[in-house]
Amino acid sequence: MPNTVENAKTILTSLKESLFAVDVGQTEALADAVLTVRREKKKIYVAGAGRSLLIIRTFAMRMMHLGLDSHVVGETTAPAIQQGDLLIFGSGSGETETLSIVLARAKSVNAKVAVITRNPKSKLGSRADLVVRIPVKKEAMEFQPGGTAFEQAMLILCDALVLRILEKGRLLKDRRDLSAYIMRFHANLE
Repeated sequence: MPNTVENAKTILTSLKESLFAVDVGQTEALADAVLTVRREKKKIYVAGAGRSLLIIRTFAMRMMHLGLDSHVVGETTAPAIQQGDLLIFGSGSGETETLSIVLARAKSVNAKVAVITRNPKSKLGSRADLVVRIPVKKEAMEFQPGGTAFEQAMLILCDALVLRILEKGRLLKDRRDLSAYIMRFHANLE
């Protein structure tokens, strides 16, 4: 029977396989979309359900740390979505009905929609303007409960996207001032 460290090694190997198989062009398109929103002074929204929502919320938080106007769908402080805004879903299956309703509303006002998913042919994926597919192997989904492998990969991918947004947007002089840059917007009422 494997021990905790052996389980962790199996999980990390699976994550590496999934993340190394992500299409770089898809991630570049999402980074560009975020930078377009920044340049045009529009808003970014994130949405998901269950654990995927928890992960995509961390992405919204990091975008806020970059000085972007980011919001979580369903929060009482989230303003109305408008034309030119960007809505980013995190959904492993891409089939969550409530998210389909949110997508339809965003499309009705001509907002741009992106989906991070393992299923690009899903309801969300097929209607999105941008799709970032995280290919998670069946074995990885069977090793851990439910969509855990997707959620873990999405967390790492979103953190890597934040770094890419900083680089592509030339928001940092060099990597050494990363913490100082983020601390400008970090919560200070903790």
